Amino acid sequence: MPNSKTSNNLLNFPKRSDVLIMSILKKPDLSDPVLRAKLAQGMGHNYYGERAWPNDLLYTFPIVILGTFGLVVALSVLDPAMMGEPSNPFATPLEILPEWYLWPTFQILRVVPNKLLGIMLMSSIPVGLIAVPLIENVNKFQNPFRRPVATAVFLFGTLVTLWLGIGAALPIDKSLTLGF
Repeated sequence: MPNSKTSNNLLNFPKRSDVLIMSILKKPDLSDPVLRAKLAQGMGHNYYGERAWPNDLLYTFPIVILGTFGLVVALSVLDPAMMGEPSNPFATPLEILPEWYLWPTFQILRVVPNKLLGIMLMSSIPVGLIAVPLIENVNKFQNPFRRPVATAVFLFGTLVTLWLGIGAALPIDKSLTLGF
């Protein structure tokens, strides 16, 4: 009778969950002498065995949570934002804008002459976001300054998103140049 190891996994293939975890996790390069020296001095990262309790969970997280909560409360008390113009059910606005977080994709639809191309460009945004973890896992470093391609792609995407978002609030003839 074969043992349970052989019967469960005939050809020693890894399980699906193991393959998924191996493709997502970044494992430290323990052959790197600089990393080994830092680990020997106790300068490790949480990934390398440093305890989360009490180092992060007791000391760092409450300060960040309370600071963020205090900042939100202070901003909401000191500078309450208006919710917009009062609505008039008898007058249609000149241009109907979606919510602010949809402005970049709205601008893509508005500027691209072919609507099918505009929808394809809009659908490329989630596809690109889904591809980010697969592309990012190639580099073993986590510091953004040691990943110049990923940092450049992120900064370019942020600038394009801001440019499209600001342009969506402007008239169509000034939307691409932002009025300059």
